[in-house]
Amino acid sequence: MNHLKKRKIINLIAISVSIFTAFLGIFWLVFIIASVLIKGLSALNLSLFINDPAPPGIPGGGLRCAFVGQAIITVIAVVIGVPAGILGGTYLAEYGKDKRISSLISTLADMMMSFPSIVVGVFVYTIIVRPMGHFSGFAGSIALAIIMISIIVRTTEETLRLIPWEMREAAFALGAPYYLVIKDVVYRGALKGLFTGVLLSIARVSVETAPLLFTSFNNSFLTLNPNQPMSSLTVTIYQYAMGPYPSWHRLAWGASFVIVVFILIFNLLGRWVISRRYDL
Repeated sequence: MNHLKKRKIINLIAISVSIFTAFLGIFWLVFIIASVLIKGLSALNLSLFINDPAPPGIPGGGLRCAFVGQAIITVIAVVIGVPAGILGGTYLAEYGKDKRISSLISTLADMMMSFPSIVVGVFVYTIIVRPMGHFSGFAGSIALAIIMISIIVRTTEETLRLIPWEMREAAFALGAPYYLVIKDVVYRGALKGLFTGVLLSIARVSVETAPLLFTSFNNSFLTLNPNQPMSSLTVTIYQYAMGPYPSWHRLAWGASFVIVVFILIFNLLGRWVISRRYDL
């Protein structure tokens, strides 16, 4: 066998393995999504959204408290995480150029994005839940906000760096101070990119379970007070899926369907914004 023929065989094997693994991954992805959509769609009804959970072993009930709790926890996380993330990314892109501290923060943000989320949950449990003496929705929001900040910092930094420096110089020539240049010129030019980063971060934290197990825990009753243990969809799905009752499994499928549709919409919206911004 000559060298050329040997290379063609190796190339054919590599392509075949790549195609096989790609289809294998797509198969399981489609299988999981189809299972959630089919079983979840059959579990959807009005009771799922307007009723609280029934006592264990009794069919019926809904997940109103989980939907409300998830919304409250996520909104508080967004209020905390989005400004902090955008300001952090702004510092790295605008004020911290060529500074060692910026390089350190940027590296830490990259590391945080790859951290297991359960580590964040244990961290928040140590500094907030234990001193407070109880679980709370607020602690859950802090955990999710920490995850959001690392994502938004990186997307903000990369987005702001794409804005041409000439735009800033034009504003400087008109006598505008730097903070107004950033607010009225840089942010305006990067608005869609910033919005995309926020959407992706919300989509990411909306499916997190591990941090909430250590922080907000769960609550079978509806509460609007974030200082109390608060139910969330992801923790409820985990507990109901592990439970012995078929009615719990049905509710878990319904909640999974809602989360999958929510994440799908957010991802499509983010990609649409990206394509509009960068003409992909």
